[in-house]
Amino acid sequence: MIVKANSEQTNEIRKLWLTCFPKEDPRYIDYYFKNIYTPENCYVNVVDNKVVSALMRNPHALMFNGRVLQASMIIGVATLPQYRKKGYMKELMNVVLDACEHSELITMIQAEDPAIYEQFGFRTVYRRQDYTIERKDVKRITNFGCAYEPTPIDLLKVYSAFIRRFNGFYPRDLEYFKRYKKEITAVGGKIVAYYDSKDQIRGYAVMIPQGNELRVEEIVYLDSMSLVKLCNAALQERRIVHLLVSEAENLSLVFPEARHKTYGSTMCRLNDANLFMRVYNRRVITVEDAFGISRRPLNLNEFA
Repeated sequence: MIVKANSEQTNEIRKLWLTCFPKEDPRYIDYYFKNIYTPENCYVNVVDNKVVSALMRNPHALMFNGRVLQASMIIGVATLPQYRKKGYMKELMNVVLDACEHSELITMIQAEDPAIYEQFGFRTVYRRQDYTIERKDVKRITNFGCAYEPTPIDLLKVYSAFIRRFNGFYPRDLEYFKRYKKEITAVGGKIVAYYDSKDQIRGYAVMIPQGNELRVEEIVYLDSMSLVKLCNAALQERRIVHLLVSEAENLSLVFPEARHKTYGSTMCRLNDANLFMRVYNRRVITVEDAFGISRRPLNLNEFA
């Protein structure tokens, strides 16, 4: 039986995540269920009074070509190991996507194995790059101007300036950055900002330790000096830094010797091609066609 989750099932769904996502930081799962999770956004498949499959459908606004679209991100797609390959998740996805088709133009998902979701109409439209940065790759400069407790308003200010270069992003507000700081702290990370000589914020980097390496999950910068300053700060934390940026950001111009790879990040589904054509006055058939009309590079960087 497929239903929306109720509050009594929260702990059961949390345990499902811990079982099905062993690579996920349990601190993040704890944070998510304490601060973000809402039962009304969770769909479950119940068999014998047990939640055997679940997924979250988190609603979001999506800024695309100057318009704000209603969209959602599907996350936490999970089925208990002993109930897999019995059609429970396929049944759940079909029900949820039917709901999506009646309320939004675009539905998003992030997947380690894209082939699983292509049968449901999802296609990879956004890719990221992973630059592996070491000391030899980055010009050594002082840490002057770097701050380890930037305010949410400063983060919002520089993000708003940075994101104008892109398209296809979530609009963020002050409350977003208040929550974001708490989330990064919860997983043992930090947000480092760079301020210029006039005390104006010019960028920030979200740094999350992963053993002997550091993952810079998001880096926002208004010029190359901001980028280099933040990378120097990251290299003071760990010898090897993974710098994750959009496919459109060619950091090889700044770090020509750094190794990098491109990987699929966000898949999208176009729920109503005819309505999309009426909104944008452009003929499209596939989701690739829809995102192909983008006026700027995409920045679908969100995960929840």
